[in-house]
Amino acid sequence: MTAIEREAMEYDVVIVGAGPAGLSAAIRLKEIDPDLSVVVLEKGSEVGAHILSGAVLDPVGLNTLFPDWKSRSAPVKTAVKTDNFFILGPVGKIKLPTWLMPPLMSNHGKYIVSMGNVCRWLAEQAEALGVEIFPGMSASDLVWGDDGRVRGVIAGEFGRQSDGTPGPNYEPGMELLGKYVFLSEGVRGSLAKQVIEKFDLSEGKSPQKFGIGMKEIWEIDPAKHREGTVSHTMGWPLTKDASGGSFIYHAENNQVFLGFVVHLNYENPYLNPYMEFQRFKHHPMVASLLEGGKRVAYGARAISEGGWQSIPKVVFPGGALLGCSAGLVNVPRIKGNHNAMLSGIAAAHAAAAAIKAGRAGDELSEYETELRTGAIAKDLLPVRNVKPLWSHMGMWGSLILGGFDMWMANLTGWNPLGTLKHHSTDAAHTGVAANFQPIDYPKPDGKLSFDRLTNVAFAATNHEESQPCHLRLKDASVPIAVNLPKYAEPAQRYCPAGVYEVLDGEEGPRFQINFQNCVHCKTCDIKDPSQNITWTTPQGGDGPNYPNM
Repeated sequence: MTAIEREAMEYDVVIVGAGPAGLSAAIRLKEIDPDLSVVVLEKGSEVGAHILSGAVLDPVGLNTLFPDWKSRSAPVKTAVKTDNFFILGPVGKIKLPTWLMPPLMSNHGKYIVSMGNVCRWLAEQAEALGVEIFPGMSASDLVWGDDGRVRGVIAGEFGRQSDGTPGPNYEPGMELLGKYVFLSEGVRGSLAKQVIEKFDLSEGKSPQKFGIGMKEIWEIDPAKHREGTVSHTMGWPLTKDASGGSFIYHAENNQVFLGFVVHLNYENPYLNPYMEFQRFKHHPMVASLLEGGKRVAYGARAISEGGWQSIPKVVFPGGALLGCSAGLVNVPRIKGNHNAMLSGIAAAHAAAAAIKAGRAGDELSEYETELRTGAIAKDLLPVRNVKPLWSHMGMWGSLILGGFDMWMANLTGWNPLGTLKHHSTDAAHTGVAANFQPIDYPKPDGKLSFDRLTNVAFAATNHEESQPCHLRLKDASVPIAVNLPKYAEPAQRYCPAGVYEVLDGEEGPRFQINFQNCVHCKTCDIKDPSQNITWTTPQGGDGPNYPNM
């Protein structure tokens, strides 16, 4: 087979992913030294197209990056005015008083934002400083140096046919090489996954844990809209079979950001996270808010939930992991964008200093030290036991013991429970189907609740159908030979976009992958009990096109 020849471009720093972490790194690099050459690669059709987050933004990262962000007309306008927390039952609710919550849980001083729009604004600031940003450019593989370090990435490859061979309009892409490569791909990034495995960056750490977050944007009756109101819920419709919660954020323009998170350590393979979300909207508290309104957007993405004890080593020869690629979400606060921005800023300082000293391709140990001792550590350490308690003891154990542990950390700087561990991956938690009963979900009514394919249309996702399937099976026989008899093939339920189906054929059941529907949440890569599915990047520009998620 003839080796593919590619042109190469050299930069000081190559950044994969135009999210809050990657853009913050690019901006700070150019602020430190305008002569540094910095490129940002974004697989979405435009910056922000693949950004999905709640989001209530803690502005600490933004304050660090641009103290004058308000005068720069940042799309950060809706201050939180009201903070609610509810425990839901099938028809009722209990409101927990805010004084029970440690101060770190307060959302006052925070802002309801579209992170897609925030990233679009950050990209404008970056380009004004001279950062090169290439949207529609998937980084499909790593370039390795002769010494084993990460030298760069391959990006912009187009035109492969469904069998993987180059088609008539094939474009080989380019090698973008850097003194350092920053991977800020978001949760379970395909390149970050390779790097973590190759350099054993998770050695000595707890397994990373994840949730699947689904979000809809609704335009509601202005009479019901309360701009600046933030509500979080736990409880119904989730039972002891699964845990998670919801958010309801009243944003600008009579819009409500409605989201539902299911932790992926659930055991029952018949559970369908998407249908739990649709059922949640029929709770009287939620239904009364949405009735008379209309859904205008939908999307989904995985969320890193392991916290402090699951953060891998974040540096490797030639680069660093930023933001959700490192797993920096504060689970009880339901926030990670601020830590993503702080990580990008810290990595930028380390790389700029290294380049100034004449270094290249080594480990940026200064970044690792800053992450483990600085502002990110101060944010994540006090809450580090909430997620493992939730996994081991359920919702009430997490609320009571986790609340006590957080209060003690807030008052004394000491966590009396020490550092609890996560014991296994979310995939390994999946139970055998014979031990569970199928769940009979109500049929969506088309007004408050919707079937998956109808909702996926509101993600505006699109993939060129002639390209190879980017959802790759290590063994094509496993879905039917192993997952179907043992686990009732949960891929047909855990995917929030209806990508995976088990269909009846003349020779028995067959497994079908509708990769065109994929919204790039990467749940399949995480939850498949046989770990047989690998999510890879499709060609650039494909996937969802979120307007203001």
